[in-house]
Amino acid sequence: MPDVGFQRPTLQELIDRAQNDVNSNIDGADAKLRRSVLNVLSAVVSGQTHGLYGYLNYIAKQAIVSTADNDSLVLWSKVWNISRKPSTKAAGEIVFTGIDGSVIPAGTEVRRGDDAVYVVDQSVAIAAGQASVNVTAQASGLSGNTDAGTQISLLAAIAGVVSTGSVANAGLVAGADIESDAELLIRVLDRIQQPPHGGALFDYKKWALEVPGVTRAWPVSTELGAGTVTVRFMMDNTYSDGVPQAADVAIVQSYLDDEVRRPITTQVFALAPVSMPVDVTIQDLSPDTADVRKAVIDELADFIAREAEPGKTIPISKFWESVATASGEFSHKIIFPPDDVAMNVGEISRLGTVTFTVGGA
Repeated sequence: MPDVGFQRPTLQELIDRAQNDVNSNIDGADAKLRRSVLNVLSAVVSGQTHGLYGYLNYIAKQAIVSTADNDSLVLWSKVWNISRKPSTKAAGEIVFTGIDGSVIPAGTEVRRGDDAVYVVDQSVAIAAGQASVNVTAQASGLSGNTDAGTQISLLAAIAGVVSTGSVANAGLVAGADIESDAELLIRVLDRIQQPPHGGALFDYKKWALEVPGVTRAWPVSTELGAGTVTVRFMMDNTYSDGVPQAADVAIVQSYLDDEVRRPITTQVFALAPVSMPVDVTIQDLSPDTADVRKAVIDELADFIAREAEPGKTIPISKFWESVATASGEFSHKIIFPPDDVAMNVGEISRLGTVTFTVGGA
């Protein structure tokens, strides 16, 4: 018979045990009588015992890092010298136009259309009709990241400066939310299962994942020559395609270059993968409803996000399997891609356009 481990008794089981113990030890007693003192005592003792079982169950979960709750997980992470990644503020450049010589002072507040506020880092004077000012989001988090070209307005007018500017080509980037419990747990388990080896490949992965906003990383040795390590990484929670921008790459590069981490003889290069959309054509989906189509697209997006790695080939059979697991799907045919999806070095797959056709149309 397999060992099923300790089974916590239910409250009713504990009451039944207590009543049976009373009846077996006191001649003529009947602890099952509804309004008897013995019945009440059996219920009270059993309730207290049930609470103790519950606490012991809680303690047992905290003793294992993978089942610990938030507070205990933080304590476990400190044991392994791992800190939760803090939230960070988005930053970048905004271009304003105006009369030459007009100054945009440090501390000037500017506002995005949804009222997100940014603060000018240092004073800049307009020259040749425009000025690029460095700004930092007032609030931390993903919400501060802003696409290039987005309009930003001065909160208070400045003489000689047009009140509306636009985000420069690099965007406002590097804003990240505080690391979630699930993400922290993954890093703690990696640290336990793969102790530091003074520069092993998984050390570079661990270091990259310590940077706020980084969600996945893939180190490769000697790709750029002997003694080199390339580290490609993704920021799935920061950008719609997950691909980091130049400013993010610079931040990770600086972190990896710290001599406290990397071996002094190693050249390490942080790189952003090249996102390659994979279009999918599905024929004769059954049942072909809006809900099933949405479920199929969601499953494909989730599957590719799980499987994708730089340079990795994804078998076509996995595409069929993914669609088959969509809620409500009964049958389908995948017309495109016709074969396994292969990525070149540095390229990473993402879901492109999903097209549904009928009868080969």
